[in-house]
Amino acid sequence: MYNMTFEELSGDYSQERMDSVAKALEEVLTSALPQGCITVGVYEAAKSLNVDPDNVVLCILATDDEDVKDVALQIHFTLIQAFCCENDINILRVNNTRRLAEILGGGSGGKPSGGEPMDLHCVLVTSPHSTSWKDPALSKVNRFCRESRCMDQWVPIINLPER
Repeated sequence: MYNMTFEELSGDYSQERMDSVAKALEEVLTSALPQGCITVGVYEAAKSLNVDPDNVVLCILATDDEDVKDVALQIHFTLIQAFCCENDINILRVNNTRRLAEILGGGSGGKPSGGEPMDLHCVLVTSPHSTSWKDPALSKVNRFCRESRCMDQWVPIINLPER
């Protein structure tokens, strides 16, 4: 049996693999959005998790550099992560909220047409009630999350590249 070093176990995925997962995540979000399967915002996500956790297929926690110093946000993240782990919900951390806003239709400023800025710190993807959702992109993202947990990376970080 081949023994891996700590550096190998710490799971530095290849850039190609990370780009592939980021692309799959983008596909998941763009296909879930028109189906009404996206919940945006920390408070809204907490309500949704409380009401129907079995319907949530993915939790995305998003931050930019300035958010790291926001203690209240970090506490929210810790609670959401604990809840998701307890309920077997896959979690990803995304470090480009501007790109996430573009994907979700809020433009570069994170504002839907004429409204308040979206709270993109937490985004839930839910399964449509009408069908059992068999999305290959979602399967790829979920497999990445499972593999990351096997390497003790409970909340893997994905960089959404600029377009």
